[in-house]
Amino acid sequence: MAEIQQPITQENTNNEVKENVTLFAEPIYHFKDFIITNALLTSWVAVFILVVIALFLRTKLRTIPNKLQNLFEIIIEGALDLCDQVTNDRALSIKIFPFAISVFFFILVNNWLGIFPIGGFGLIEKSKEGLSFIPFLRGGTADINTTIALAIMAVIGANIFGIFSIGIWKTFNKYVNIKVIGQIWKRIRREPTIIIVAPITFFVGLIEVVGEFAKIASLSFRLFGNVFAGEVLLVSMAALVGYIIPIPFLFLEILVGVIQALIFSILLVVYFTIASTDHDEHEEEHKVHKESIIINNNTV
Repeated sequence: MAEIQQPITQENTNNEVKENVTLFAEPIYHFKDFIITNALLTSWVAVFILVVIALFLRTKLRTIPNKLQNLFEIIIEGALDLCDQVTNDRALSIKIFPFAISVFFFILVNNWLGIFPIGGFGLIEKSKEGLSFIPFLRGGTADINTTIALAIMAVIGANIFGIFSIGIWKTFNKYVNIKVIGQIWKRIRREPTIIIVAPITFFVGLIEVVGEFAKIASLSFRLFGNVFAGEVLLVSMAALVGYIIPIPFLFLEILVGVIQALIFSILLVVYFTIASTDHDEHEEEHKVHKESIIINNNTV
């Protein structure tokens, strides 16, 4: 436990101060039992920035767009077209897009706040190991708690979206396929193989439950790992060479921040699209199409 936390002053900067890169976010303020970490503060700052930009753009909307409005319209149109490539349905894209673009900008701003050279403000923590520097701002996505929360929100949100799109019964049957077990006695005379196929289909649904937890792990650790590794790289390069050399790596991490936000958002769109897809309906269409081909071949 830290003994003393104090703002940076000229007196304590004379001593050697180390900046330790930790896996966990460092606490910077305590409000009773509630701990405010630098990653949490950065997330609040990111939300504040997005709200300010959104309100500013809302008040500046014009029929003939200015340069800023035109820039954001280009970004939104391009992102919506990218969303269409996943959903293949503009109506479905419009439903998913507000959620996906909000997550994209939240992650992007968090990624950039963590690497921009504005982290020189912070606290000096005195402990047995000596003096260590704790920045006020640390990328929220460089904290595993933030990325896990985003991943849980994405997976649960996708299932809720699926419930509203295809109904709670069909969504439930994706995981616990009671329907296929009930069809055994109806179809056993026509399709004896249903005795083998139905239990397999039922257990595949249970595996889908495990898959939902795998999605959470995949989303959270991918984002956290890439962002945290980038911040460690920048700190390491700055420690070795303080000037010029870290600049290319800084621009590289800016690009990585965009890519990671884009990957997370696209995966979110994929999960929402899958959750809103009625697999039974597709199977019926495939069955009807197959039967029509057989009938046509027999007719010929």
